[in-house]
Amino acid sequence: MKGSATVVKNAGSHFMLSELPLWNPFPAVLKGKIRLEGSTSTNPVAVGDIVEFEKPDGGEADMAHPAVILSISPRRNHIIRKSTNLSRQNHVIAANLDMAYIVTTLYFPEVKLPLLDRILVMCEVFGVPVTIVLNKVDMYRKEAAESIEVFHQIYEAAGYRVMETSALTGEGVDALREDCRGRVCIFSGESGVGKSSLIKALDPSLDPKVGAISSAHLQGKHTTSLYEMYPLSQGGYIIDSPGLRGFGLVHLEKEEIARYFPEMLRLSEGCRFVPCTHTHEPGCAVKAALDAGELSPERYNSYLGMLEDDGKFR
Repeated sequence: MKGSATVVKNAGSHFMLSELPLWNPFPAVLKGKIRLEGSTSTNPVAVGDIVEFEKPDGGEADMAHPAVILSISPRRNHIIRKSTNLSRQNHVIAANLDMAYIVTTLYFPEVKLPLLDRILVMCEVFGVPVTIVLNKVDMYRKEAAESIEVFHQIYEAAGYRVMETSALTGEGVDALREDCRGRVCIFSGESGVGKSSLIKALDPSLDPKVGAISSAHLQGKHTTSLYEMYPLSQGGYIIDSPGLRGFGLVHLEKEEIARYFPEMLRLSEGCRFVPCTHTHEPGCAVKAALDAGELSPERYNSYLGMLEDDGKFR
């Protein structure tokens, strides 16, 4: 039996598929060596991919007789990062996303703006809508109210929406839950920012469902999942991802980076020279805005860091 389904779990060489909007996960493996045309990715199939599959005779797939992935449909969008240890390879995090929620905190752990900005740039490059989720606000709102306001100013001026949440107190959780409704979303961010707790707060029923899928289909078969999609009880799907410690830029030349800072792209229309690196050229509208306090120095410093990258991630 042949059909079309969405990849809902990536566990090394094994996958789970579901014929969304039905939630009926079943195991699958790749047919031969499927590779996307022109791709240098370490994973040809990612969570969120829509694939054509064939089930074994009898019509039911299990770990002893998994379905076979025959082909991958063209992606509407995706998020990709450079493999930090493999300089010429990259890893597709997820595909066909309606929204990426980049979870961060100002403290506990302290925010790393260059890492956040790298993720935002990659979302811009590959056409993924993005919302910044400022989590754990209950832990520092009183002591860091001014810092929270500055954070909002920096990223809202750049054109991003910032939502405040606390998985512990429930602040902002209802609004975030409603925002996720009916969408395929990914939650990503630095290690320790509380992604998993936030996802559980959004839908407490997720734990038994996740456990059932893992134990029924993947026990003893690469049970360490890199990326996994969960169904939300109110409708929609969340992709959880491992905590990030680095995020390398992919398919991006240095002279292109400024195009993916929305506020710099708008300002660059006034630059005297095209192209302009916004570092030393006379008549640079971006530098003028920076000097006038109209452009965030934090975002500009992130941009300079990407330009001057020593090759660790690129």
